[in-house]
Amino acid sequence: MARSNLALVDCIRKAAKNIEQSENYQWGHMGGCNCGHLAQEITKLSAKEIHTYALANRTEGDWSEQTAAYCPTSGYPMDMVISLMLDKGLDVTDLKHLEKLTDPKVLRAMAPVLMYPKHNRKNDVVLYMRTWADIMENELLRSVTVEDYEKIELY
Repeated sequence: MARSNLALVDCIRKAAKNIEQSENYQWGHMGGCNCGHLAQEITKLSAKEIHTYALANRTEGDWSEQTAAYCPTSGYPMDMVISLMLDKGLDVTDLKHLEKLTDPKVLRAMAPVLMYPKHNRKNDVVLYMRTWADIMENELLRSVTVEDYEKIELY
């Protein structure tokens, strides 16, 4: 799972909110799908730009196929998008899980509310992303020590 950090948690929460409020959620659109919305938040690229970058890559297909062919030094625009996402703390497995809503840890946490989320149902994606952000946030909170708190300059 992703390296938990506040910036990534914030991006996931914002992407979930954008999906929830958006009229432009499209699972079949590289810039408007589950990963596409998170990519927009991380990279500040538009859905159209991300989709165009994906089409310009050497590989066609969804995010799973794009990440399978990912090469950080290729120079392909979509590989740059993926690199920016990885730099934020994600790994390619996270992107594959997000595209299909399949991370076992997230699914276990969602189970009391929703057992079998559909990867292309907007409300399921929003719940999945918020649950994922909650998991990472809790990991961060568990990792904070008194020594960490003492290092923080409050004023």
